[in-house]
Formats: sequence, C-alpha cells, structure tokens
Amino acid sequence: MDVTDREELTVVGFAVRTTNAEEMDPTRARLPVLWQRAGAPGAFAHVPGRVDERLYAVLTDYESDHHGAYTQIVGIGVRTVPRLPEGMVAVRVPAARTLRVEARGPMPQAIMEAWQQVWKHTESGGTPSRVFTTDLEVHHSGGADLYVAV
Repeated sequence: MDVTDREELTVVGFAVRTTNAEEMDPTRARLPVLWQRAGAPGAFAHVPGRVDERLYAVLTDYESDHHGAYTQIVGIGVRTVPRLPEGMVAVRVPAARTLRVEARGPMPQAIMEAWQQVWKHTESGGTPSRVFTTDLEVHHSGGADLYVAV
C-alpha cells in the first residue's frame, strides 16, 4: 500500500446498493450481476466521450464504514456527462488523497484479497485512516488498482 493523490474522474455506468455481508452470501450478492451487465460486450458502446478502455468501480455513499451499506457503480470513464442511457447513472469521483493497493492475479479472487488488506488496515487502526467517502477500483489488463480515500 502506498499513499498517492488520485485525479478527479467522471464515471458512467450501472449501480447497485449493497453491503459486504450481503456480498458474502451468494443468494443475496448483487455485485456479480452488476459486473456481468457492465462486462457484457457493447455495454457502453452507445456512451460517447469514453476516456479509455478500462472499467471503473466507484464505491460511494457509505452508510458508515466497511460494515454498512454502500453504492457501487461499475462503468467507464468519460470526458463529459452525456445524455444518460436508460438504466445508467453518472458519478463524479472527486480528486482525493488515497491508499493505492494493487490487485494482481485471477479475478475476482485478487480484488477480494486486496479489499481484505484494506479492511485489515482499517480495523487495526492503520494510518492514514480511511474516510469512507469515495473509493475507486481501476480495472485494466494487468489486474486492478484500488484507490481508497484517506
């Protein structure tokens, strides 16, 4: 983990509200369906102004901490917010000071292990401490990078 500054980004995508406890139960998990939808061929073909070929996961609207509800938006980075296709939302990810954690290896296991590192850091009182505002996962050909707001 290293501390870094993350630039502002706008993401257009699909959203769900969930909790980590719900995601641990395969009968209640919402994220697999969200990722299937966002990862489907052509899911974002009709969204103009795409900045790159990466998928982004924005974690925001935290109810409390990593035990409470949060919203996850999975989508693409855009230069400006277009007229939104039905079923999609736009979210501004503000620039922030973050902890950067690399997730490498087979997904989704690698991303789950990276988040477990973050949770350990949080529960142990690690510094800098999380602020539970807006976190970002940047998915690319080499894996993913987590940017956790501190």
